[in-house]
Amino acid sequence: MGPLMTAPDQPIPDQPSPAPAFPPVCHVVLPCAGSGSRAGAPVPKQYQAVAGQPMVLHTLRTLAGVDRIASIVVVVQPGDHFWPALADALPARVSVAERGDLTRAGSVFNGLLALRERGVPDTDWVLVHDAARCLIEPQAIDRLIDACLPDAVGGLLALPLPDTLKASADGRVSATVDRSDKWLAQTPQMFRLGPLTAALQARQADGFAGITDEASAMEQAGHRPLLVPGPARNIKITYPEDFALAEAVLRSRT
Repeated sequence: MGPLMTAPDQPIPDQPSPAPAFPPVCHVVLPCAGSGSRAGAPVPKQYQAVAGQPMVLHTLRTLAGVDRIASIVVVVQPGDHFWPALADALPARVSVAERGDLTRAGSVFNGLLALRERGVPDTDWVLVHDAARCLIEPQAIDRLIDACLPDAVGGLLALPLPDTLKASADGRVSATVDRSDKWLAQTPQMFRLGPLTAALQARQADGFAGITDEASAMEQAGHRPLLVPGPARNIKITYPEDFALAEAVLRSRT
């Protein structure tokens, strides 16, 4: 008997559709527990006014404007008396964890633990961002997310080194260093919750020695994070003169 044929005018039976895949979920951990001593301000730099409001609010509003970010956890020092004054101005999806550490890595680690305690699965993505990078733009965050979602490890925004790089000895140039493969690390840095937590936990006992950012923790755990070109304006406000630049850029956006 030959194969059963469907008549040309007979509708082809519906085929079962695959179950829709849930989109990957992204969260933010924002360490906000530093003293900002190099900024030379009487208050921690993240709370210093820039373009009419505390710097951290500019950062949070940009992050909250990215639709793919499901939640933002801000890590502050226990008893931080600056943070409560911002409560009425906070964007939606922002919560606080009073678990700041003496080190940035420790604050990030505690923020990751806070996400776990709230039921966030280890397979979700976490973007760690500096509160003092208030000039970050939504387009750069979206570009990072687009690049990292299909990647096995994750990655970070970074800027190819634009200037000649010198090595020094005793205050004088000892060598000119090849810059062709050198990048300036920025934030956000985006990794899955489980692997990043494990990478930081592995260095907790020695006070997170050698961990200068999340990518360095992942590197020490044997991973090779992806470098995603970031904007030159995504600077970390550190020194007094940086505030004038941030003020000018932020006011130009309004």
